[in-house]
Amino acid sequence: MAEQMAKEAATSNDINECYSRIPKSTVKSELSESSAKKWQTERDCTTKGAIAKLYFPKITDRLKLKTNVTPNFTKLVTGHGNIRSYLYKYKIIDSSTCSCKKEEQTIDQIIYDCELVEQERKRLKAAVLRTEKWPISKDIL
Repeated sequence: MAEQMAKEAATSNDINECYSRIPKSTVKSELSESSAKKWQTERDCTTKGAIAKLYFPKITDRLKLKTNVTPNFTKLVTGHGNIRSYLYKYKIIDSSTCSCKKEEQTIDQIIYDCELVEQERKRLKAAVLRTEKWPISKDIL
């Protein structure tokens, strides 16, 4: 009897839908996707967050990363904090020159060029190349 009713329901056009519940996981997934799209749209329309946009152009890519968002991470991707170029811009200090005395201290300068963190940069590169994992955990360094 159940088989007969299932066949009838599958082939009939005049039977009303009697199940309208949506799984919680579907609702959660759709809300998450909708929120990410709205966030991306608002982010694309603003002139703020230029440095963060360089590191994470797409909100969905950032959300996929399981990164521990620490104060230092936030300083890095926003360009705010105790970075000499930032402090100089707001006239908190008299010079934006890095402690290595080579050039202006910016996030990119610290990450790619500053001689004072060369050893840390080498360890980071070696760990990433060895494990092929990014971002790496603190215990690898």
